[in-house]
Amino acid sequence: MRRKIGLLRSNTRLARNCWGRLPAEALTCLTDLTERHSLSIGAGHLRMLDGRWFITNAGLLHIAQRRGCVGIKTILLRVYSDPDQGCWVFKAIVFKTRGSKGFEGYGDANPSNVSSMVHGAEMRVAETRAVNRALRKAYGIGICSVEELGSNPSSFEPKKQADPASGNGSTNGQPRLRDKLCLLIRRYELDPNLIKRYAADFCGTETLRDASRDLVEAFVSTVAKEAANDRAALICKLNSYCQPEEVRP
Repeated sequence: MRRKIGLLRSNTRLARNCWGRLPAEALTCLTDLTERHSLSIGAGHLRMLDGRWFITNAGLLHIAQRRGCVGIKTILLRVYSDPDQGCWVFKAIVFKTRGSKGFEGYGDANPSNVSSMVHGAEMRVAETRAVNRALRKAYGIGICSVEELGSNPSSFEPKKQADPASGNGSTNGQPRLRDKLCLLIRRYELDPNLIKRYAADFCGTETLRDASRDLVEAFVSTVAKEAANDRAALICKLNSYCQPEEVRP
């Protein structure tokens, strides 16, 4: 009981630090999610967008582990998939106990409903979405998961010609700064759209490509340090750049 009270206090404090003063409905929902599922904002289990709570894949797996989930099976539905177009559909089955029939969920992904930062990884996105939906059914999670939301295309598009000033070109065979940033986003599961806004704010430019190479290099180095030292704090900082219009029903 004391542990849950401590977790609730921590969640409330982090939520206010990240998203400001919360309405009563949001605090009530946060209390319920904390008490029933022991979800932690600091651990990346929950995110708030447009005044609503969304659970993450990490949060759903946390619940499954706590509740003794015995297995998750995923199946590629080839008849509905088109690899040449980057379109994938998966079916996931969550088994809460041995011998149970399981709870099914379906997930799809294609270049039009994922961020441009993960183009080429649509298959993994589709599988994650299927798993999330199956987990939400199995454990009665009434809020949508972040991974199920479509993403606006990112402006981190490579230019046709190398542009050393904006970090697109390589130097002496070293990886491009933009590639390093993409790796950081994938490694720490950061939101590319929020990283874009953070970068513009950090560099004092409208977009990252307008910044000098030195500024881009400093930004990439800063993000790498912040993510390695305290990912939760970095997530909170990124959430301060959220815009309501990004949320899709």
